[in-house]
Amino acid sequence: MTTEPKKTAAKNLLIDNRWLIIVAAFAFIIYLLLPILTPFLSAAILAYMCDPLVDRLCLVGIDKFKVGRTLATVLVMTGIFGFIILLLLILIPLLQKESLLIAKHLPSTINNIRVTVEPWLQSKLGISFAIDGAQLQDIITKNWKTAGGLLSDALIMAGNNGMALMSIIANILLLPVVLFYLLRDWDIFIAHIGQLIPRDWHSKAISVASEVDQVLAEFLHGQLLIMLAMSVFYTVGLWLAGLNMALAIGLITGLLGFVPYLGFALGIVLALVVAALEFTSFSQVIPVLIVFGLGQLLESMVLVPKLVGDRIGLHPVVVIFSLLAGGQLFGFAGVLLALPVSAAIAVGLRHTKDTYLNSDTYLN
Repeated sequence: MTTEPKKTAAKNLLIDNRWLIIVAAFAFIIYLLLPILTPFLSAAILAYMCDPLVDRLCLVGIDKFKVGRTLATVLVMTGIFGFIILLLLILIPLLQKESLLIAKHLPSTINNIRVTVEPWLQSKLGISFAIDGAQLQDIITKNWKTAGGLLSDALIMAGNNGMALMSIIANILLLPVVLFYLLRDWDIFIAHIGQLIPRDWHSKAISVASEVDQVLAEFLHGQLLIMLAMSVFYTVGLWLAGLNMALAIGLITGLLGFVPYLGFALGIVLALVVAALEFTSFSQVIPVLIVFGLGQLLESMVLVPKLVGDRIGLHPVVVIFSLLAGGQLFGFAGVLLALPVSAAIAVGLRHTKDTYLNSDTYLN
């Protein structure tokens, strides 16, 4: 007799929490599939960012000729991958040139350090450099001539890890395919998802989704403008400071700015290494440090408040924590999901707060 009420209670519990159970099960499945989700998540984020551009291209036309969704998708994807190829064509020759410069000037730089620093180290700490500049130059020259062997070693290593290599290649090839279908059918997918929402929740869900979309759009638009502005600033600033690799370092520093402090840290390390090899005195390095100092002030005190700021409702500390937490928990896929999930949670918390402030629990 007592088992029937227990079964009924358990059934009611499942019914009352069915959506929570579904969401938890979906999140668990996503967690299990994380190793293969990176190209899909990357494509989904790119499709979300580029969908407005495809929509605008679909409105372009002359007389009866209209740009269809498929053609618009192809044009946008061509622009994306064309931009990536252009960046590679700019950066790779510059990095190759700089590696030759490093191989050429490293021995003389070490000799300068020995002349200026070693006497002080010997007198104060009893330390001396056991490095012969001529011998180091000879080693670099010999190894530089046989650097082609690195390619064969890399190929042998890739052959020994064939499955991992195939997985990487598959993800790279899969990304444009998934992006094409997602971008072409984005509006259809969104409409189908909207049809699955329970009618009682539909208006509220649409309202919350619109707010999340606005938050993400504001953040992505502002972040893109910041990346472009900082790329130009660092490139021009380092060029005025006399750094030969100003364009490459400026682009790397600016375009990696979407990950907090990664672009700045990598850029200043590269700039200081190049400056140490190119310049002959510390006074010549000071303008490089000034450029990075002014860049941080410009980004944090002018561009971020003006182009992003309070409009997105995400504090910079929350953004940093979200990226770090996402990477720690779910790897690169977690970094891709960190900001969308954080924006959705922030919007949900604002609605929860409004509901609570209008509830009898708070008012009474």
